[in-house]
Amino acid sequence: MNERELLAFVAVAEHGRMDLAAKALGYSQPAVSYQIKCLEMTLGTKLFVRTSAGVTLTRSGALMLPSAQAVLTLMRGIKATTGDLALVA
Repeated sequence: MNERELLAFVAVAEHGRMDLAAKALGYSQPAVSYQIKCLEMTLGTKLFVRTSAGVTLTRSGALMLPSAQAVLTLMRGIKATTGDLALVA
């Protein structure tokens, strides 16, 4: 599990569609689909139900979403802190 996978997961959950999430992230739609597939394989569970209208979170996906958002918030904080320290050094 890595940052790109978590970013893709949260974006898809928020937008409800892979193509809209890809556009928001500046990725291609196949790249977002691949990130989700890799994350699902790592976790051993499906995170979304895919339909022609878009996607909806599975129970596992809904349970994971707040944790993924929290991890990304922590990662942004770490990057901000270390970026500030790099300017001081």
